[in-house]
Amino acid sequence: MVFPIHRLSTYNKEEKMTIEPIREKLDDKIAKLNSSRVYKKVTPKGDLSWYIKWASSIILIIAMMFTAVELFPLNMFIAIIGFIGWLIVGMLWHDRSLIVLNAISLAIYSMGILNYYYG
Repeated sequence: MVFPIHRLSTYNKEEKMTIEPIREKLDDKIAKLNSSRVYKKVTPKGDLSWYIKWASSIILIIAMMFTAVELFPLNMFIAIIGFIGWLIVGMLWHDRSLIVLNAISLAIYSMGILNYYYG
């Protein structure tokens, strides 16, 4: 199926361009490149990291809801559980950005709890 598109040009208004559907799949394009640097990234599904990441995400959403209704310091304790979960996922995936983000988040929230009780 071909869709005609009128070309926006001041030189020839009768000329038309067409858009053809993309028939080539991503795997085929990657194979054509014949490069070891290009690969299709897929996060694991159904393994331990998949369950931890979804549980941690839900826990962090609950912590955000507790923050919105000002349930202090319970929100920080709940968030710490979520940060620990994502830190584990980062270690399982060898993903430095997840490790750094969640380690720093864990440290900040831990300082917040210490400040709440002893500050």
